[in-house]
Amino acid sequence: MDQIRILIADDHPLIRQGLIKVIRLDPLLNVVGEAADGEDVVEKSGQLQPHIIIMDLNMPKMDGLEATKQIKQKFPEIKVIALTVEDSEQKVVSVIRAGVSGYVLKDVDPDALAATIKAVYKGEMVIHPRVTAMLCRELEQDDREPNTNHRQHAVDPGSFNENLKVNLTSREIQILKYIASGVHNKDIARLLYISEKTVKNHITNIFRKLNVEDRTQAVISAVKLKLVNL
Repeated sequence: MDQIRILIADDHPLIRQGLIKVIRLDPLLNVVGEAADGEDVVEKSGQLQPHIIIMDLNMPKMDGLEATKQIKQKFPEIKVIALTVEDSEQKVVSVIRAGVSGYVLKDVDPDALAATIKAVYKGEMVIHPRVTAMLCRELEQDDREPNTNHRQHAVDPGSFNENLKVNLTSREIQILKYIASGVHNKDIARLLYISEKTVKNHITNIFRKLNVEDRTQAVISAVKLKLVNL
């Protein structure tokens, strides 16, 4: 794997320096720059062309949500990982709608952060399990409201029909539980003594049976269908 180019955006210098030190411990990860506010990260995204941006959501001049929207519009190939403290359900939904590929909390373990960066680089979507639980609560609240046509969400609650006959195998449910716990494909393969390619094949089947497009939607669907508990 080539080195993954990373841009760090956070308005706190100590946090930026801490992230840089942690990320540079992995030889496959290369921090190419840092930004202190939303306008700065949008500008440097064009200049540095990183593969991944680690984005704080609460920054001056322009918050991380608006910066993410502008970056995804201008440079759709750049992937964004939101790194933040736990926010409200509605904030989480808005950030995921903006196009982030990962959403992790600031207490994330360094090894887990490196694994998240690599997974997002390979095209996976990585959402912290606590954040996924918040998404579920938001969808449940939305379902209880009589008129929600004015509200837009990252996922369509109508896709999660509780009467849907998904017919998942025991192995697929086992893998789905690992996904809901935030375990990456490589670690799932190791835990189940199967190849990573086999894990990916199972996940493809899970997505097809649940009628979803990514890991977050799969977990939300599984929770609503009572296939897994968070």
